[in-house]
Amino acid sequence: MTTKRYARSINSKDDDLLLDNNFSKLLLSLDNKIHSGEFKVAVYGLGHVGSPIAAAWLRSGASVIGVDKSKIILQNAKEGKTHIPEPGVSDAYKMGLNNKKFFVNDDLVKASQESFLKMICVPVLAADGTADLSAVKNVATAIGKGLKKNDIVTLNPSVPPGTTDDVVIPILQKQSHLKVEDDFYMVYNPERIYEGRAIEDIEERYPGIISGYGKKSLAIGTKIFSIIYQKGIIPMSDIKSAETEKLFEGVYRDVNIALSNELAIFSERLGINFWEVRKAANSQPFCNIHKPGIGVGGACIPVYPQFILKTAKVLKVDCNLTKYSRLLNNSMPKYCVRQALRLIHPKSPRDSTITLLGLAFRGGVSDTRLSPTYDVINELQKLKVKEIRIHDPLVKKDDFISKYNNTFLFNEFSEAVKGANLIMIIADHEEYKKVNYEVFQNIALYDGRGIIDTTNIILDNYSSIGNSQ
Repeated sequence: MTTKRYARSINSKDDDLLLDNNFSKLLLSLDNKIHSGEFKVAVYGLGHVGSPIAAAWLRSGASVIGVDKSKIILQNAKEGKTHIPEPGVSDAYKMGLNNKKFFVNDDLVKASQESFLKMICVPVLAADGTADLSAVKNVATAIGKGLKKNDIVTLNPSVPPGTTDDVVIPILQKQSHLKVEDDFYMVYNPERIYEGRAIEDIEERYPGIISGYGKKSLAIGTKIFSIIYQKGIIPMSDIKSAETEKLFEGVYRDVNIALSNELAIFSERLGINFWEVRKAANSQPFCNIHKPGIGVGGACIPVYPQFILKTAKVLKVDCNLTKYSRLLNNSMPKYCVRQALRLIHPKSPRDSTITLLGLAFRGGVSDTRLSPTYDVINELQKLKVKEIRIHDPLVKKDDFISKYNNTFLFNEFSEAVKGANLIMIIADHEEYKKVNYEVFQNIALYDGRGIIDTTNIILDNYSSIGNSQ
């Protein structure tokens, strides 16, 4: 177990005694050297996290090196485009290219040699509760080979507690032959973004969480990230606490979504409208019942509880609420399929065409990682449904779907629903909220997100999560 290192903000009274003159000069020169381009920022991974972070630095006036292993992603970046449809990113890329402040590189070591700040923004997913840190390790190895004295390295993805201290720092020190805190600085800065408004979240919506290996790392991290976090910085006492903080954010949401799912199922059995009850209950300021749904997807909420549970198992700590919530949320696709199929009974699924609205894990994004739609497809395949159609306004192709002979992705909404026996709403895209579902009275409709307002419309063969009819 690593020794806990406490590090306070640079504003603490006794910190100045610990900072030598050279380090103090470095702190004072950061703003000018970053904005002049002398200190470049290398962003490793231009995906859902890295691309908006790179954009935020470009918008601040910094010079940025975008690093990625994908030739397609780098070619798009060279043309001022991002493969992630995140508002503002492509505009920032184009501005950086025009100002000769945005560069792209597939040479990870060279990018480290040419940069001052290196940000590890590659994804960390989990299989059976175990974090896949292979991408983090590969990037850390390359950064270490190009690491120079006084450089800063930050880890930004959500990771199991202890990852920075036990995995990243040893790799950096081994490859660089430099010592953390004496020769280079290590910062953990968890991303706190919501896809679809990521740049706004970084720049305006949330304060940045900053932790460092020691006092110098914390001081330089606080100083440098104040450039892009307009809401300010929350310095934390040690890296492991900051790693855990980010996981707590996700666990909180997962547990509360599970509670809403449980109450929605209860309401169905009681024969009442969960959504009406929820609205009334949430008028009380201490009550914040979340929205239930057909499943919890994405690379965040389903993953973070697994990191907590894996660590809890090692520590021999019971986290039963977290564990049960994950199980309940994982069970929702199967439950909702069963509820939806009741709408077409006694017609057999083997003779049915079922349309799923939404392949992204939630509305407003094109991200399909861990989407509950895949779980719904698997459940329908077990029942040997004749034909499964999927429509998503933001997803145009998908490799998973292509492996089935009876499953198709449609670009046109009208073609996807034509002749269907059942429509299931999976993702709460705004486009689906605007559809006139009264036109489809001959098609059974199951609303797995509760997005249809039935106050002023009558649907003959309809039910939604929390409101079975």
